[in-house]
Amino acid sequence: MSTDYQQARIALGERLRELRQTCPTGKLTGPQLADRLGCTHSKIYKLENGKQTATAEDLRAWAEATSHPEATAELLSRLTGFESRIRSWRRQLASGHLPVQRTWNAEVARSKVIHIWEEAVIAGMLQTTDYARHVFIRYAEFQQSKPDADESARARLKRQEWLYESGKKLHVLMWEAALHARICPPSVLAAQLDRLAGVIGMDSISLGIVPLGAPLKLAPANGFCILDDRLAITEDWHAELWLDDSHNIATYLKVWNTLRESAVYGTEAQNIIYAARRALNTH
Repeated sequence: MSTDYQQARIALGERLRELRQTCPTGKLTGPQLADRLGCTHSKIYKLENGKQTATAEDLRAWAEATSHPEATAELLSRLTGFESRIRSWRRQLASGHLPVQRTWNAEVARSKVIHIWEEAVIAGMLQTTDYARHVFIRYAEFQQSKPDADESARARLKRQEWLYESGKKLHVLMWEAALHARICPPSVLAAQLDRLAGVIGMDSISLGIVPLGAPLKLAPANGFCILDDRLAITEDWHAELWLDDSHNIATYLKVWNTLRESAVYGTEAQNIIYAARRALNTH
């Protein structure tokens, strides 16, 4: 969990404690408020100490129970502010992957320079339709979300129109392991690797591969994307993190540049891709 997010959650908890202690009818104890809310005292403790994220319903009920209904809008605004940085998959995928892809498309469209690091799958900006479809199928099964793989794959591929616009530049780094990940049938992965080898040399794309045996200054970790100098997006199993402060963006760019020191480009990168392609025929 990000430090910024946790600090915001702690600040919200402090505000909730303040409302409890300044109830117009008299200061409420934790157990008293818990009784009014019909919840456990431990939940009051967790919310006030930033140990648990409040829901919108929690905040509305808290404002009413402490006789501070006028604070509802403020509390909801605080929640919206820091939740915009932590976009839980449960909430994002309530309507499937397609809305998520459309949000990404809008952010990419307003960008000129994009840096991507991927350690486990082919970067989305370079995926084929079939490969993307299988990725969405796997994640929909895991997250138990709406099965919309076909629509989501088409939306992801539409994002690649950006690559053919004047003045755009995509810098991609991938760990060699991503070339071997069998998240799709071998025939689909073979076509994907052919596509990947084919983009090397395009003016708008710089593709580097970090070989499995390359010396590393940092251990490969979660994939991330940096859009210009305004937004860094990374993801974990529970959520996407959208970071728009300059310090975090600079940190991710430093990570990208450090990983780049271990990458190979051009013919060397193609040779690694071709080797992964040949390995498919040996299984």
